[in-house]
Amino acid sequence: MNATPKPSQSRASDPRNARHVPHDQAAQGQDVDPLRDPALYFNRELSQLDFNFRVLAQARDAQVPLLERLRYLCISCTNLDEFFEIRAATVRHSQDFGIPPGPDGVAPAEVLKQIHDRAAELVDAQYRCWNEELRPQLNDAGVRILPRDAWNAKQTRWLRDHFCEQILPVLSPLGLDPAHPFPKILNKSLNIVVVLKGKDAFGRTGHLAIVRAPRSLPRIIQIPQEVSGGPSDFVFLSAMLSAFVDELFPGMQVKGAYQFRVTRNSELIVDEEEVENLALALRDELIGRGYLRAMRLEIAEQCPTDIVRTLLVNFDLPENAVYRINGPVNLNRVIQVYDLVQRPDLKYPAFQPRALRDADAMFERVAEGDVLLHHPFDSFAPVLELIKQAAEDPNVLAIKQTLYRTGKDSPIVEQLVQAARNGKDVTVVVELRARFDEEANLGVGDRLQDAGVQVVYGVVGYKTHAKMLLIVRREGRKLRRYVHLGTGNYHSGTTRNYTDFGLITADPDIGNDVDLIFRQLSGLAPAIKLKRLLQSPFTLHAGVLARIDRETKHARAGRPARIIAKMNALNEPQVVRALYTASQAGVQIDLIVRGACTLRPGVPGVSDNIRVRSIVGRFLEHHRVYWFGNDGAPDLFCSSADWLERNLLRRIETGFPILDPDLAARVYDEALANYLADNTNAWALQPDGRYERIAPTEHHMPHSAQLSLLAKLCT
Repeated sequence: MNATPKPSQSRASDPRNARHVPHDQAAQGQDVDPLRDPALYFNRELSQLDFNFRVLAQARDAQVPLLERLRYLCISCTNLDEFFEIRAATVRHSQDFGIPPGPDGVAPAEVLKQIHDRAAELVDAQYRCWNEELRPQLNDAGVRILPRDAWNAKQTRWLRDHFCEQILPVLSPLGLDPAHPFPKILNKSLNIVVVLKGKDAFGRTGHLAIVRAPRSLPRIIQIPQEVSGGPSDFVFLSAMLSAFVDELFPGMQVKGAYQFRVTRNSELIVDEEEVENLALALRDELIGRGYLRAMRLEIAEQCPTDIVRTLLVNFDLPENAVYRINGPVNLNRVIQVYDLVQRPDLKYPAFQPRALRDADAMFERVAEGDVLLHHPFDSFAPVLELIKQAAEDPNVLAIKQTLYRTGKDSPIVEQLVQAARNGKDVTVVVELRARFDEEANLGVGDRLQDAGVQVVYGVVGYKTHAKMLLIVRREGRKLRRYVHLGTGNYHSGTTRNYTDFGLITADPDIGNDVDLIFRQLSGLAPAIKLKRLLQSPFTLHAGVLARIDRETKHARAGRPARIIAKMNALNEPQVVRALYTASQAGVQIDLIVRGACTLRPGVPGVSDNIRVRSIVGRFLEHHRVYWFGNDGAPDLFCSSADWLERNLLRRIETGFPILDPDLAARVYDEALANYLADNTNAWALQPDGRYERIAPTEHHMPHSAQLSLLAKLCT
């Protein structure tokens, strides 16, 4: 392993993070809670950005198959795009509107500066990984992504012909002059700025032109084997545009051609209090999403400074928002090579998820006892089968489900449509504001409504992120509720790549709780009291705090006290302070946090009993599990919610208990103890903000949590 993320700047030693006293408390002379000291908190955005260094480390790990390493590189690039579109854009919004700093005490302007500095380091590392490691190694393995200077005469002829026949007809170059001002540039689109010399047919003197690559063009072009001599030879569209751009300007001299790409704010803001129809308002917002405020400019590193300045002025960007690129500006598009190259020897070995017995009779199977599914190691087919059987079963009267992300051509949507056509009462809560899936979810809502499904577009002001399915079935003279609750989306694709838990149960209390939540979502119901489930924004936050406090009291009374929690991110200040208090009381706390974590572990006297680790491996770690020791009578919840402010306070989420002791033991063993033993894909968060790779020792053999589950559960 030769990739170690560069340490983040320690907040404790940074004078910019001096103790911040809230104005109202200082004015009244109140004592400030020492657990609110900004030095005890990492910045969420910078912590999230650092996660991508851990992803990039997978791309540089020689133990990972070569094409998988390419995939990790592309994931780190795509993640960085989304980071600028959402997280950096949110910080810019805070700066513009004077929103005060968060718990870390760092002002938005300073956060933006640190974001750009740290992102520059990440971009440099990404392109060094591409140019110095992956591209040469892929070339040696027979997968060649050919740069311009490597094209031979035969390849060049074919590429020029292909350009003239397949690409040139769809291009519309725009010369910049008083009649042709700088055009609108679509978010993350590929563009070429061309420097010209000479006059065109109208006598206009050329200077600059913009060539935009339409979305319809593939970003990676495969050269036929009979032309190139190799079965897996590719070129970037950006290289072809730069090489043959002279075909667009006959009679003029091309002095230079430089690719560039702008990343824009993609956070949609709909004033939900002022709209009568959220779906219509969102459709209007989507039209302009690709042209919102610019956040970052990527441009070829050899581009002249005066052209860069021209672009920065047009995009209203500061100097530190430009990233000079030693390679294609859309490096993430090389992911297409992963799918185009059929080389099993360069990819992870295929596996077959474990099948559920008696899945052809799901109601009978669940009536025997709860079913726990651990994806991707357990097949997602039982969930699909449950919905399919519900759609066809004459005894099923009603189906209710939440949909956050479903994927293209979702079999679940098709079964819900069929259920409605079969006379079932079907209600679906479609969350329109699932980021980057808004347009797809609008289409899902339209399709369901056309089939007679009652579609509810969530709750104003709160995203519906809970994963719930409720089936009401007549059995004799009684109605019985069957429920599926999950930590992940109803998306067949992600269930093969994300780690998640799903519980299928006929427990009456859980069924009644889920029914109450659906009625609350679809109607105008008052606050409800749930027996088994925790629900955000009402009881989940308070329930977590109460259980942390209970462990604190156990520790103070000299009883065993332990907390283990696994999630994607952690930043909710009250939860962090409660964990600090628990640590001070002696509670042993292990947190498995994949991405952003604002809690600072290992601070003497504050968090020296807290350990934080991040797992980055073959599958995206996605399940959320909370375990509280409770003096030998542990509480265990799976949830759709991270310990983030938005999830605990501004979303519809659920936390559901695993009541069957054997299944609870499975969750503990597979998702907690197993991951705490990982010493091959685990990173430990240090008090200064660095993540250090955990390695096997002479006393601890190599252990990969994900590989152990593959070996145990799959074939």
